Amino acid sequence: VFPSLAKAQASVANEVYQELGQPSIFLFCPTEYCSSLCSPSPGQSCYLLTIGQELLPGIGVIWTGPKVVSQELSATLLEEVEGVLQRRPIIWDNLYANDYDCRRVFLGPYTGRAPGLMPRLCGLLLNPNCELQANFIPIHTLGSWFRSELGSCAHPGDAGIETAAALGDSQDPWQGSYSPQEALELALHDWVAEIHQQALETGR
Repeated sequence: VFPSLAKAQASVANEVYQELGQPSIFLFCPTEYCSSLCSPSPGQSCYLLTIGQELLPGIGVIWTGPKVVSQELSATLLEEVEGVLQRRPIIWDNLYANDYDCRRVFLGPYTGRAPGLMPRLCGLLLNPNCELQANFIPIHTLGSWFRSELGSCAHPGDAGIETAAALGDSQDPWQGSYSPQEALELALHDWVAEIHQQALETGR
């Protein structure tokens, strides 16, 4: 019935989206959801080009970055993805996901995401550690990053400077207002306070 997988997926997604009354949030995860799965690249992928053309504009498209678990996200890559999908992507961030190796727990700060990304995103989902309590630092530091991004959006001139720094190969991308180390220290401070409060409440 369909000439390609992409046309089939877009047709089914569009039909479901319309049948549900075109909800404000409707997410589609493509088969090629990161750069490493695209051939030869996101911008030249026939699959993604078809998805971008055929998928109704109200449907959000999920993207994980250069890889399934991406250590870095750049504005340059997001521009390329936005161009081919004809919409800003929703980042499905697997930075802390440990379901593929439950012997590991990720407790570091939210990092590797260039400042000034907010205007390039339609949204961001964080895939956390499987262990609930281990996600205090990831979520807390994500909040710090988000607040710094909102601050950059409120001052467009600063955001432009931060974005330029993020794209420069020879510059430190963390010269902007967000500091992973400071965010980590703040999260640890609040986590210790939370642990103490829980201990008092339970009488331990």
